Amino acid sequence: LLEAELLDLKANPDRLANGTVVEALLDKGRGYVSTVLVQNGTLKIGDYVLAGTCSGKIKAMQDERGQNIKVAGPATPISILGLDGAPQAGDKFKVYEDEKEAKQIASKRAQLMREQSVRTQRHITLDEIGRRIALGDFKELNVILKGDVDGSVEALTDSFQKLSTDEIQVNIIHRAVGAITESDVLLASASDAIIIGFNVRPMGNARDLAEKEEIDIRTYSIIYDAINDLKDAMEGMLSPEMKEEINGTAEVRETFKISKIGTIAGCMVLTGKIFRDSKIRLIREGVVVYTGELTSLKRFKDDAKEVAKGYDCGMQIKNYNDLYEKDIIEAYKEVAVKKKLK
Repeated sequence: LLEAELLDLKANPDRLANGTVVEALLDKGRGYVSTVLVQNGTLKIGDYVLAGTCSGKIKAMQDERGQNIKVAGPATPISILGLDGAPQAGDKFKVYEDEKEAKQIASKRAQLMREQSVRTQRHITLDEIGRRIALGDFKELNVILKGDVDGSVEALTDSFQKLSTDEIQVNIIHRAVGAITESDVLLASASDAIIIGFNVRPMGNARDLAEKEEIDIRTYSIIYDAINDLKDAMEGMLSPEMKEEINGTAEVRETFKISKIGTIAGCMVLTGKIFRDSKIRLIREGVVVYTGELTSLKRFKDDAKEVAKGYDCGMQIKNYNDLYEKDIIEAYKEVAVKKKLK
């Protein structure tokens, strides 16, 4: 600061803005939110921004107090909405006059990252790593990492890379904020990688494609569980005692708020079956927002033990009422799996 004053260093506010990304996350209600620091120029609502491999038109800006603003000058930290993804912390952002130019540059950057990541090998699952280390024919593990917040992705990336040893190298070939997509599965297929999701789930047909391509997708909500699983696998000692099975999914079509009872979700079962005693996850735009269990499961006015695909039902989630239309309820159970020696 003293040197800046002596040299009379000043930023120019009368130019297109540029700066640095501080943090990025996927907000369940607003979409991708990026916290940036404007270092030069003035950032305005409606500007076309390029940050890393992400681009978009700024739809809204908020200052550090959460107040909506329309312009932000040099040395101003703000949160912006409008990017089509979550850039990584430390990425530089820049405003372009032409939206098409910004999108083309973002597309080229994403393509370069994919080309650098792709390798062609046979597929592998996490359970297979220990056996192959014992046989002495395994040298590296490729990981695709997706999370709900950039900070979590960074923390897991650092922790996974620290697990590398002389025998096995952990390579994070792709990391990003957001739900697990078909593109992630295709990249995993081409590069012989496993997919690890932290507080996110597969979107659209990603899960079906993963089963078809025999790609291993592991999802976690606790960082240490993910680290310990990977560590155990690398040590050749992975022997899970409990396995999670997805019973079915249902989409919330309508909600009913009943006094003294809570919110009842009118749902359509999309896949499998929903059981009364299932554990559930509430998924909004690909992000897990709540994990719990059902208080009740009904068909019309009658209690039901299970509801199959294609049928309507009413559900109430225990101690949770913040339900919205289009939310996905994922029912699962944990089953004991005997230890297998390979």
